[in-house]
Amino acid sequence: MNILSIDPGVERAGFAIFELTGPRVFRFVDCGLIKTGKNTPLQERIQSIYNSLLQIIKCHRPERLIMERLFFASNQKTAIMVAQAQGAMLLLAAQQSMPVTFLTPLQIKEIVTGDGQADKKTVQKMLALELLKGKKIVQDDTADAVACGFAYCITGEPIR
Repeated sequence: MNILSIDPGVERAGFAIFELTGPRVFRFVDCGLIKTGKNTPLQERIQSIYNSLLQIIKCHRPERLIMERLFFASNQKTAIMVAQAQGAMLLLAAQQSMPVTFLTPLQIKEIVTGDGQADKKTVQKMLALELLKGKKIVQDDTADAVACGFAYCITGEPIR
């Protein structure tokens, strides 16, 4: 079973694909970044994200969507825009009959590093050691999506 993990965003949305073959048995397949232009109208940005994810789904045929749960303390404008993008992602999951699992940033950090308060560099270092065979992911949004999918894979949730 393939899973698609997403770090939701409007300007940048990271994604990763993992193949699960058994409980805690998985293979990292691919990752990337969907970018939209700041000066593009919001509805076109959301449509671009939707269309890009639809192509990823057609290519990799994931059966489950894993998404980082939104957590914003201060910037309401950003939170609303990201929530709008997340809504399009959830619609796409529903249209594809894909169950959705949410993980909080704290859960992801705790699972990947053993410390729920770890910073992004520590998470990325653990991904490089445990999953990426020493390679680095340059973009934070992509790394967040990889960490989200990796956390799901190593929790040992039963495959459905």
